[in-house]
Amino acid sequence: MTNHPTETPVSNFLRTIIENDLSAERFQGKRWAGTPGPAAIHEQAPKDTARIRTRFPPEPNGYLHIGHAKSIILNFSLAKDYGGLCHLRFDDTNPEKEDQEYVDTIKDSVKWLGFDWENKEKDYCNLYFASDYFDYMYEFAQALIKNGDAYVDEQSPEEIAQMRGNFKELGKDSPWRNRPIEESLQRFQEMREGKHPNGSMALRAKINMQSPNINLRDPIIYRIRHATHHRTGDAWPIYPMYTYAHPIEDALEGITHSICTLEFEDQRPFYDWLLDKLRELGFFKDPLPKQYEFARLKMKHIVTSKRKLLKLVQDGFVSGWDDPRMPTIVGLRRRGYTPSALRLFIDRLGVSKADSVIDYSVLEQALRDDLDPVANRAVAVLDPIKLVITNLPEDYEEACFAPINPHNPDAGKREFPLTRELWIERDDFREDPPKKYFRLFPGNTVRLKYAYVVRCTGFVKNEQGEVTEVHVEYIPDTKSGTPGSDSVKVKGNITWVSTKYAIPATVNLYDRLFTDEFPDSGDKDFLASLNPNSLQVVNAWLEPGIDVMPGNQWQFERLGYFIADKDSTPEQPIINRSVTLRDSWV
Repeated sequence: MTNHPTETPVSNFLRTIIENDLSAERFQGKRWAGTPGPAAIHEQAPKDTARIRTRFPPEPNGYLHIGHAKSIILNFSLAKDYGGLCHLRFDDTNPEKEDQEYVDTIKDSVKWLGFDWENKEKDYCNLYFASDYFDYMYEFAQALIKNGDAYVDEQSPEEIAQMRGNFKELGKDSPWRNRPIEESLQRFQEMREGKHPNGSMALRAKINMQSPNINLRDPIIYRIRHATHHRTGDAWPIYPMYTYAHPIEDALEGITHSICTLEFEDQRPFYDWLLDKLRELGFFKDPLPKQYEFARLKMKHIVTSKRKLLKLVQDGFVSGWDDPRMPTIVGLRRRGYTPSALRLFIDRLGVSKADSVIDYSVLEQALRDDLDPVANRAVAVLDPIKLVITNLPEDYEEACFAPINPHNPDAGKREFPLTRELWIERDDFREDPPKKYFRLFPGNTVRLKYAYVVRCTGFVKNEQGEVTEVHVEYIPDTKSGTPGSDSVKVKGNITWVSTKYAIPATVNLYDRLFTDEFPDSGDKDFLASLNPNSLQVVNAWLEPGIDVMPGNQWQFERLGYFIADKDSTPEQPIINRSVTLRDSWV
């Protein structure tokens, strides 16, 4: 199905769960020592002032995309709405792929979206790293071995995978499954000391190789990785698997609602199994965290696979991770999407467990609706052709006025000069117009917006037969806002800028990166549907007086919403189109 924007209330089953939990006082006895840790740390601490705790747990191995934005907005908003706190936790358990660069850009993206994990006035900072808990995770793993709930398997990774079976075939016990506990403890200690090579052995949970859920067939919980970690260096030659680390991190941090996307639904039984075991061993107490899953964000005309996004960047199909055509948060930001527009988009979608595919137009409409009330107006001419008002003197100048923002009269008026020669859009003139064309053509009258009514008297062509100049005569006493402005009725209004005072600018006209609605479905080559017109660069003319410093945004009348690029300067303005005024893909 395809979802379209709606103003009616949208579903969010997670709110119902949270409200039921709070009503039942499920977290009434929960305590918080101000720092993560097992039950022993929190037992004597005061009652947790946060009614709920959620978390956003990215892996620092890439740039966040719009799907992550949904998770950020969801987790931080739920915590805020119910008197709770949301933690920012980096799941840095995969050292080969992680880097401080990604930590920094993720933190920046979360703050840009309008959320924070710390409050200096209230003296808390909920920024955490899985690597801070490596000692706890190792201790818990030793306890599981001692309790007979884990063992070191010396099969190769390929043998382990084969013995696990598949959805049609049940698993088979490893020959190492029932080895003596002391032997597993010794091997695990040797793994910790770096005495064995990568892939030579692994620690596995001891659950049920006959389980219909393949995730309960003695999953690997620790593997050997001789790799340098971006925070812990070479201190650890072994690293926990995400499925083992995730529930432990939640429990150490006192998370009440661990909200994941649907692909983790089959992992929930292991999540619960592990926390139940660690509670039995005395490391945690009720109430334990609970995992809940929601449908991930799926959109038409984009890809979000990290591998595919990386290929787009590395092979030069885009200029970088912040290319305005990318679905990354940094790309959307450079495109001109605002935090409030993204929050509006996510709010309109609601939260569900049912998969659906969202049309790209829903995202674009959220930006239009967000910017329309607040964006200052200006005029730009993207494909210019000269218009000459032949019955005006060469040096003629007259001030014209237009609202800065029609939704906000208090913003006042902007002033720009009418001169004899103007730039207009090439599309606003036709030598041989089609039916119902109400703009300029020989003999027709139109209004120069905010100025006079003019009548087309002729045009000039070059040697190639292209129209290079349009001639008009203005009709006196028809200026907008004056008593005689309605004396001549016209059906067309066109925008313009003075050739003498207009600001030259480079304008990047961005569009959807893929022509195919589902570029990465099935076995498709996603690169085959790259949109050759996803970027058109034009030399445009802007209304004089506008501030083209990076980040400033406008509605260019009749054209759409635009933003000054991060590289824009007063000497060399660079403007990016965020979205057209109307959906051009209908």
